[in-house]
Amino acid sequence: MTNRDILDVLVDLRDRGEAHVVATVVGIEGSVSADKGAKAVFDADGRLLAGWVGGGCADSAASAAAREVLTAGEGKLVPIDMDDEILGTGVPCGGSMQVWVEPMLPRPSVWLLGQGRLVESLCRMATVSGFDVIVDDPRATTERFPDAVRVYTDDLDYSQLQPRRDDFVVVATQHKGDHHSVSRALNAGAGYIALVASRKRARLVLESLRGDGFTGEQLEAVVAPAGLDLGGRSPEEIALAILGEMVLLRHGGTGQRLKDRKPL
Repeated sequence: MTNRDILDVLVDLRDRGEAHVVATVVGIEGSVSADKGAKAVFDADGRLLAGWVGGGCADSAASAAAREVLTAGEGKLVPIDMDDEILGTGVPCGGSMQVWVEPMLPRPSVWLLGQGRLVESLCRMATVSGFDVIVDDPRATTERFPDAVRVYTDDLDYSQLQPRRDDFVVVATQHKGDHHSVSRALNAGAGYIALVASRKRARLVLESLRGDGFTGEQLEAVVAPAGLDLGGRSPEEIALAILGEMVLLRHGGTGQRLKDRKPL
């Protein structure tokens, strides 16, 4: 398989938003089957999709490491001893190699439902913060959301609202369809649904959703009021507070001021 074929597989995985792993031979000593720079692509289950890093047990070792780095979320250097039948690959070839195994995690998506300064500001901020933004609102235009990867303007029943578990949904529809959109997001399994509404309106929406049969555990995904307490009141400041909460959840932060944290 050529590098072009591997690139095609990588582009397809990226476009489908699927986590995967790239293994690259970065060092070799002695007699090994792969050349330095050889690559292989593994899916989230460790299955080899394209390329190779030496075949046989070398690919098996890289596959096992692929599953580990996806769980850890960071790459690692894997030494593979091709000359040790017990501690190595079991196929004495007279050499060894080092393989850099790197996870490729899809960018999380932010689904924005609504329009106005808050939503436009959040679209810009989220994009530069490493999120793919999808806007789903009949009043939206591509001119007002130039940073969005997709803009749905004809999705009146929110059938296009299909977030993954790790995606973020922000409902800022100004009470126009917020119950229906939150319901769709819950049914899709979204883990974070920010409802931008007054406390009274948010309470009414949650009570209605309970009446529709959603459990308390499911409704824990609905965040209202949304965002961190930054003290801001402008639409831009509220957008920043919501983005801050999403970044905190994405990376497992504490929300503390760094100067107040005790040194390790």
